[in-house]
Amino acid sequence: MEKHGTIYLVGAGPGDPDLLTLRAARLIERAQIIVHDGLIEPAVLAMACKEAVLINVAKRRAHHTLPQEDINALLVRHARAGRDVVRLKGGDPLVFGRGGEEAEAARAAGITVEIVPGISAANGAAAAAQIALTHRDAASIVSFVAGQCKGLAQQDWAGLAGTGRTLVIYMGVKTAPQIAEKLMADGLAPAMPVAIIENGARPNMRVLRGLLAELPELVERERVVSPALIVIGEVTARADVALVALAQEAAL
Repeated sequence: MEKHGTIYLVGAGPGDPDLLTLRAARLIERAQIIVHDGLIEPAVLAMACKEAVLINVAKRRAHHTLPQEDINALLVRHARAGRDVVRLKGGDPLVFGRGGEEAEAARAAGITVEIVPGISAANGAAAAAQIALTHRDAASIVSFVAGQCKGLAQQDWAGLAGTGRTLVIYMGVKTAPQIAEKLMADGLAPAMPVAIIENGARPNMRVLRGLLAELPELVERERVVSPALIVIGEVTARADVALVALAQEAAL
């Protein structure tokens, strides 16, 4: 009986190779096949051995190199050929990474699958920006939503943002006007603090701050590009206070 390989769904974290888990790093170093997203840092891919085959299945808004079903089939095909496959994803594979779909496809094909968690984009970017997603004085609830999806206007986000809550929006750059309008229509104050974290935990990271009503203008004026997260809540204003204090202390 032919021995199948294993499919490893590996979280590459928010970008910085130093934020990989030990398990992820070891799998990357010994992988035969690496099927990776387009946003994986070159320094992470450079950890692969010289013999590894790297396959880029980058997804961009309105353009996918491969449809998801074809990616699933690609993983299964290589595993059935006896090769171990590392499916490398930015952040965590089970947080807006379609890892669940790929795991289901592997199991349906009788292929062993292992999921290796990574630091999520929200956790990594927020830490790099010194934004506490929860804070005893500002937020006891944090929610993650996708800002780029079908039926955005019909989704019920009521109660996800507001006093004592933090809302983190993935893939929301292009739909920032609709997001701001939606949240204010649900009763969120136009003056609610927001932050945009572009290229979180990477050398070219930018953190932009403003108010909810200004969100579309901020995205356009600063020419924000993906990958970027939008964080909405009082915790973003507290980060401003913390950074000012650090700057003042450094100047003494």
